Amino acid sequence: MLVVMNANATQAQVEAVADKIRQLGYAPHVIPGGLRTAIGITGNRGPEGRDALLIMPGVEDVVRVTVGYKLVSRETHTEPSVYPIAGTRIGKGFTMIAGPCSVENEKMMLEAAEFLTAQGVKLMRAGAYKPRTSPYAFQGLGTEGLRILAKAKQETGIGIVTEVLDVENAARVEEVTDVLQVGTRNMQNYPLLRRLSSAKKPVLLKRGMAATVDEWLLAAEYILSGGNRQVILCERGVRTFADHTRNTLDLSIIPVVKHLSHLPVLIDPSHGTGRSEYVPAMSRAALAAGADGLLVEVHPDPPNALSDGQQSLDFDTFKQMQASLRPLADVLKVELQ
Repeated sequence: MLVVMNANATQAQVEAVADKIRQLGYAPHVIPGGLRTAIGITGNRGPEGRDALLIMPGVEDVVRVTVGYKLVSRETHTEPSVYPIAGTRIGKGFTMIAGPCSVENEKMMLEAAEFLTAQGVKLMRAGAYKPRTSPYAFQGLGTEGLRILAKAKQETGIGIVTEVLDVENAARVEEVTDVLQVGTRNMQNYPLLRRLSSAKKPVLLKRGMAATVDEWLLAAEYILSGGNRQVILCERGVRTFADHTRNTLDLSIIPVVKHLSHLPVLIDPSHGTGRSEYVPAMSRAALAAGADGLLVEVHPDPPNALSDGQQSLDFDTFKQMQASLRPLADVLKVELQ
């Protein structure tokens, strides 16, 4: 259920309704809005308690939410969510997150961070921990990688987006990063999602490689239901019969998710195609389709990258891609950031 408060409801009235919901044995989730406050209710199996809530001061209506992902849904939060992160506003405009697939060494990461900040990029992606399909592939530098990311942030001011693989390392990663990334293989790692639901940092949740929209949004619900209201969705391609690209980049998901949910949606054209020559075109398509930003792999020397070099842009190609986005953004009246 969802309690819709009057536009002039006081904070005391909102708190009283939340207390009543707890007395009923349910969990309240206060959702401030531009015009009025709503209170999402989870834990209820039906409309029990609706009449008791309707008569409380400040309550305008109590409505039933018909989808399983109550807090993620547009039914409970009609306005798009916007998150201020490292000088950007994800969900407002078109945010660029770029950087190498993996943290390889300090020199390379500082070079990448300096280049990206010079291009106006506020958030850098790079993995200290790398879940790889092969156990013999480069698995990342781990704790040393986090130290390098922290140094890059300290020296250049760029924000950090990096993956967290497990509950055991979540606190260590959270200390360094500005955004905690959950990769496709961990989208349904429910112990990890529950741990991140209490994190103080935003979570970037990649779609599972064979996940439906409902499964993806329900994974996000795990995070929101524990109190972390800053979740960013990221489409990175799904597995299909097609073999001309690494994955099938599902750009049609953008308007679908925007209709169903208030959460921002980013696109990862690097993993979505697996080929650097296709990334600029898919990036422009993502902007045209209404995405809130990109997650792009950029490396100073892609042929010698320790992971995903074939899908990484070099510095010159990245600058060209950025330039190609500007005319389209102007037509669409979207701010690039």
